[in-house]
Amino acid sequence: MKGSSELGSGAMGVTLGVVVLTMGNRPAELTALLESVRAQDGGDSGVRTVVLGQGVKLPELPEWVDAVELPENLGIPGGRNAGVERLRKLGGTDVLVVLDDDGLLPRTDTFRLIREAFEHEPKLGIASFRIADETGFTQRRHVPRLGASDPMLSGEVTTFLGGGHAIRMSVIDQVGDFPAPFFYAHEETDFAWRALDAGWRIDYRADLVLQHPRTDPARHATYYRMTARNRVWLAKRHLPAVLVPIYLTSWAAYTVVRRPPMSGLKAWWSGFLEGVRTACPPRRPMRWSTVWRMAKLGRPPVF
Repeated sequence: MKGSSELGSGAMGVTLGVVVLTMGNRPAELTALLESVRAQDGGDSGVRTVVLGQGVKLPELPEWVDAVELPENLGIPGGRNAGVERLRKLGGTDVLVVLDDDGLLPRTDTFRLIREAFEHEPKLGIASFRIADETGFTQRRHVPRLGASDPMLSGEVTTFLGGGHAIRMSVIDQVGDFPAPFFYAHEETDFAWRALDAGWRIDYRADLVLQHPRTDPARHATYYRMTARNRVWLAKRHLPAVLVPIYLTSWAAYTVVRRPPMSGLKAWWSGFLEGVRTACPPRRPMRWSTVWRMAKLGRPPVF
């Protein structure tokens, strides 16, 4: 793969590139997000912003935005990969910033904080944003730690949030793209496990805030099928063989205990069996030292 520019090269230090995926159904929210990107300290200076339409025609966008209309909906990981490739062609990006099209950056110093984080921590591979609604509330599922954890507590974690995150481009160079076959769900965890196994650090940063409407992904049956299928693929791709049945059994038990609606449970089992029956190569089990590292961080890959 093509290498990214050297981190910290040039007078500007760390350079950022923003990628936003859209289905074209949130034009007002997309406009507000881009305005918040423009409002960051220093304006759009040195920040390339790419907006990709997932098989849709894009609305009129500001002239400083690079608009790309994909011929079809590639899914979330496939769309992000297309955004990364576009940034590579444009050149000069050290850190990728991914933002949801219905999100908003309420602070104007977010990009400065990202630059400082990656400049000061050479082993920092990924920074995960805190996602909060318009009242400042952060849903439990948006804190990438086990237990009733304080969303205001920053620290090292084992995964990151899809709606708002920053990734060092050299990490993508080393571990590869997002898993396009996943289409939706767990693509961040798949990438995170590869990054951890390569020795990179993932930080959850409470001061990197993406304002986002409060939602419930479980309102769609597709959510249950895709999360179950991709959970199986995740285990088959990355866990040592002895941990695969333990991991999948614990997640099956957890799902049943949560008592989803019958339609959701049927969709979940359908996706689970689909994941068992079908392959999603390559299989590259993580090192046991990575398993131990994740355990020390409070999230061993068994549940």
